[in-house]
Amino acid sequence: MRNTQGYMSLPFNPKLKQRAKELRKAGMLHEALLWNQLKRKKFKGLDFDRQKIIGNYIVDFFCAEKGVVIEADGACHQGREDYDLDGCTA
Repeated sequence: MRNTQGYMSLPFNPKLKQRAKELRKAGMLHEALLWNQLKRKKFKGLDFDRQKIIGNYIVDFFCAEKGVVIEADGACHQGREDYDLDGCTA
């Protein structure tokens, strides 16, 4: 069951909505393979969202029930901490 209270109370930047949609469509192979295991509650019955906006960030996968974020391509953010702190949209 979706934890709607925890899910709906997250900060949300509506300016990132289009970018999140683009990221879902252009997913990397490793993200698509992981998504195939996470979607439709295939992983331990947990409900995950893909390219979830949390504040000024777009995370690869989010499970509201457990409050867990999975960033499948974290290495691409190394050396870009200042950019990410400013509200990464890429």
